[in-house]
Amino acid sequence: MSETEFSRDLEIANRLADAARAAALPFFRTALTVDNKLETGFDPVTAADRAAETAIRDLLETLCPEDGICGEEFGVKPSRSGREWVLDPVDGTRAFIAGLPTWTVLIALSVENVPQIGVIDQPHIGERFIGWPGGAKLVREGRSSPLAVDASRALSQAIMATTDPYLFEGDEGPIFQRLRNRVRLCRYGYDAYAYAMIATGCVDLVVESGLQKYDIAALMPVVRGAGGIVTDWAGNPPGESGQIIAAGSAAVHTAALELLRPGAL
Repeated sequence: MSETEFSRDLEIANRLADAARAAALPFFRTALTVDNKLETGFDPVTAADRAAETAIRDLLETLCPEDGICGEEFGVKPSRSGREWVLDPVDGTRAFIAGLPTWTVLIALSVENVPQIGVIDQPHIGERFIGWPGGAKLVREGRSSPLAVDASRALSQAIMATTDPYLFEGDEGPIFQRLRNRVRLCRYGYDAYAYAMIATGCVDLVVESGLQKYDIAALMPVVRGAGGIVTDWAGNPPGESGQIIAAGSAAVHTAALELLRPGAL
């Protein structure tokens, strides 16, 4: 499908991303209060998260009042149109509070629960990765360029990323390490930005677990629009398990799935 077919929704998505940029960026690299959502463990949230999601929600009430909203910070507004905007206002809050420019704003439009449009926006760097069925692009400083994965590398030559090697629980840890030992290079700590790098052809594989709907929805159209693949660890559409594998090629995806299978050698 062409970009033109989704022009109105892409325009809305860009306006939402602009609003989130304006809301979140003034907090970056400032002395701000960090709250913890958890009684045990650490799940940070800041005024930047809340301000960015509020800005998006306020704009959606004007532009798309019938559409639903699922946001990390302020929950669910039921849809009356079959459409839902899925929001992670600051994906990578840990990076944000550490002053690292790898946090992103994630915005997705799902139609009948299928993500159709995705935006991965990095306000500090000024990079915006946008995906839709059949295409993806990078917009920076007013210039747009198409995105395409690199499908040339085998698993043994692949660059892999994951947010944290300690996010895997139980048997997941040894299973991930088995895959880690088969790739050329693994990088940690990039959150959603790593998926954008699959779409640029720089990274070949991202494997994660414990993700929520708002962590995943925006990534899928960007990776898939650039020619990549996103599934769960069983090769099915991502579901409630939170286990995600994204790859730039079918060969890397297939080889990685085999190693992620319980009991694989």
